[in-house]
Amino acid sequence: MRLRSLLFVPGDRPERFDKALACGVDAVILDLEDSVSARNKPLARDAVHDFVARRATDATLIIRINPLTTSACENDLVALGDINPFAIMLPKSEGAASVRQLAGRLSSAVPILPIATETPAAIFEIGSYRDVASHLFGLTWGAEDLPATIGAATAREADGRYTAPYELARSLVLFGAHAAAVPAIETVYPDFRDLDGLAAYAARARRDGFSGMMAIHPGQVEPINRAFTPDAAEIAWAEKVVTAFAASPDTGVIQIDGHMLDLPHLKLAKRILEAGKLAHEG
Repeated sequence: MRLRSLLFVPGDRPERFDKALACGVDAVILDLEDSVSARNKPLARDAVHDFVARRATDATLIIRINPLTTSACENDLVALGDINPFAIMLPKSEGAASVRQLAGRLSSAVPILPIATETPAAIFEIGSYRDVASHLFGLTWGAEDLPATIGAATAREADGRYTAPYELARSLVLFGAHAAAVPAIETVYPDFRDLDGLAAYAARARRDGFSGMMAIHPGQVEPINRAFTPDAAEIAWAEKVVTAFAASPDTGVIQIDGHMLDLPHLKLAKRILEAGKLAHEG
């Protein structure tokens, strides 16, 4: 399954649900948390329940519930108990213990996507997700809640780059996801009008080892999909590498176009071909 792009939609805006699915996104995140006011949460639960019940068989739908420590989370789980979304997004997650707690409260074995960096304690638990990998379909992060929690003025430099503490959080999630052998999902790019900046950010994410990215506006979906889809030149290189290693099965190092390549390059080439295959099938 392709999960290059994951688009947030407020749960209390049901008129946007079908439109979100029609924009070319790989998955829609129906949000019951930050984008929905306390007053509108009951409305959002009803709207999300009805939509997932109707579309779960033909669309990839993820529900972001409220944090485990809140009464709103309990209300979410009660209201959504008889539907089966593709996954549940868990905000304010604090490692394997949070995943186990949520998994034990779900009525069926729905995969979980934790947001792994939203509290100070969460940072120290990122390595524990490999212990609950069977419950996960990915791992993601965010750079909004954490700075607010610790009193930081901003998470970004003047040029838009993350400051050192948040680059660390991003890197830990990247390695934590790969340690658990699940997809690493990059966080949102908040300036939805800056498509050039988004394209550069998404390209950096893919370069670093993320396999997909979240979005907050339908206009961000196409640049994200493009960034996480191998182009013709990448596919050609990967095919050449795989073919060369297949022709010399007892060789650990080959030479292509003046470059010495070894087994990590073969692993990368296979990843590129698999990503290209998924894009073609989609």
